[in-house]
Amino acid sequence: MNFEKLQELVEQKNTIALKQELIEMNEYDIASFLSDFKDERLIKIFRLLPKDKATEVFVNLDEDVQRELISSLTQAESKWLIEDMYTDDAADLFEEMPAIMVTKLLSNVDKETRADINKLLKYPEDSAGSLMATEYIHLKQGLTIKESIERIRKQKDDFVSYDSCFVTDDKRKLLGTVSVKELLINDPDTLIDDVMEECKHPVNTLMDQEAVANLFQDYNYSSLPVVDSENRLVGIITIDDIVDIIEEEATEDIEKMAAITPTDKSYMKTGVFETYSKRIPWLLLLMISATFTGSIITHFEDALAAYVVLTSFIPMLMDSGGNAGSQASVSVIRSLSLEEIEYKDTFKVIWKELRVAILCGLTLAIANFAKLMLFNHLSFTISLVVCLTLLITITVAKLVGCTLPILAKKMGFDPAVMASPFITTIVDACSLLIYFKIAGILLGI
Repeated sequence: MNFEKLQELVEQKNTIALKQELIEMNEYDIASFLSDFKDERLIKIFRLLPKDKATEVFVNLDEDVQRELISSLTQAESKWLIEDMYTDDAADLFEEMPAIMVTKLLSNVDKETRADINKLLKYPEDSAGSLMATEYIHLKQGLTIKESIERIRKQKDDFVSYDSCFVTDDKRKLLGTVSVKELLINDPDTLIDDVMEECKHPVNTLMDQEAVANLFQDYNYSSLPVVDSENRLVGIITIDDIVDIIEEEATEDIEKMAAITPTDKSYMKTGVFETYSKRIPWLLLLMISATFTGSIITHFEDALAAYVVLTSFIPMLMDSGGNAGSQASVSVIRSLSLEEIEYKDTFKVIWKELRVAILCGLTLAIANFAKLMLFNHLSFTISLVVCLTLLITITVAKLVGCTLPILAKKMGFDPAVMASPFITTIVDACSLLIYFKIAGILLGI
């Protein structure tokens, strides 16, 4: 997309040509273009958009740009914008706003819209209820296909998704789902009760958003109905919301695995002090835990003094063990998040990682032994001490790396927290103890 041409039109104040260019553009591209403006030009360009396009553009803007923009709109403009948005998008907008601004904006919209948005805002932040939209195709049992299609036509602008229609009884209890394809290929006089299918995975309003995302991934859904505790249909979740959730959950896991407190903001939009506050608690904790490593080295000072050459291999042994443990933990954490393994599979995982560890440890030990003998010209005994330590350290590291995340999840903790930082600290201490124990046996120190 040629944003330079648009920028020139803005600088030339050629609003007629600029408006024509914007009308022909995709909503996402317009949002990307608008995100570069942080002054009064933002609102001026936004007002050039047709109303039906402006809403889609607004939804695609970054949260900070949305807040800046909506605070600059008139009451009439903010009213039509909010009422034209799907309820889940409106709820997402208000979640990040100050309470005073939310109250002001909600007081300006109609009662029905206000009630729908307030209902979504009451659900827990990471629940299905907070994700759902209340605009969905709702058909009552007993309707014919002809009557159903007519109902859809009359309310064609009120639905967030058209791929599935949900059938309910008179009390709005979910009975099943019928695809638009079935409505098109069957006889108009056929009852929808005869062509609808059972909805196998209705989502409860309080279900965790990550569990909902797993359903979409496992069964390739494009939308799912949301029901309350009495199985009454209250909303719909679509795949576009799930894509955002998958990205959020993946980012959160990566941050936890790197010992960073998760944040909703992007890197460039997070201030220095906020970034510092997210990192320093973990660094302090890991620094304190690492003092055990120093204590082990201090305890074996006499052994190191007798064989100073042993000191030079400590970093290699600790790094190798840490890397091996991280490999195992990342694999297991991913499998846990995808529900490929459960607590009952612990011994299967251990048996697999044990065999992998022995193969990896032997390969590294043999390669290192050859290097120490041929290039470093060390004695056979010292080379054996280093390589035996390497083999055992790799084995221990992989076993620790695969079991801690599983145990963490069993105890109700996030497995990602047990990844690289903690595992590396534990493995470092173990590798030193193994190193000096083997050195004491083989070298007599």
